Amino acid sequence: QVQLVESGGGLVQAGGSLRLSCAASGRLFSINAMGWYRQAPGKQRELVARITSGGSTNYADSVKGRFTISRDNAKNTLYLQMNSLKPEDTAVYYCNAGLRVGVGTIPTNYWGQGTQVTVIS
Repeated sequence: QVQLVESGGGLVQAGGSLRLSCAASGRLFSINAMGWYRQAPGKQRELVARITSGGSTNYADSVKGRFTISRDNAKNTLYLQMNSLKPEDTAVYYCNAGLRVGVGTIPTNYWGQGTQVTVIS
């Protein structure tokens, strides 16, 4: 069974750093674009950062210059390095990826279970 599993969330003081990881496992043929989204209480889920299979990236304006998205294709793993964290970064962070399970299949959108990031001032 294909799944995405996040890790690395936690509690940190403002100005601190955290690194999130998302590992794709199961019977995979290929992984297309991957991304990190977040959802704060009472708010809609929003895109934080996205990276294509070729390594092109884009970021939400609110995290530009502070967060860095990367991927290790050999390990089927996505990362999000978060620096200079602010209380407004507090949210559940979700990994998202387009996964293909075989030759000729179309990418299917998968979500991880989410990991909590809490930034205190």
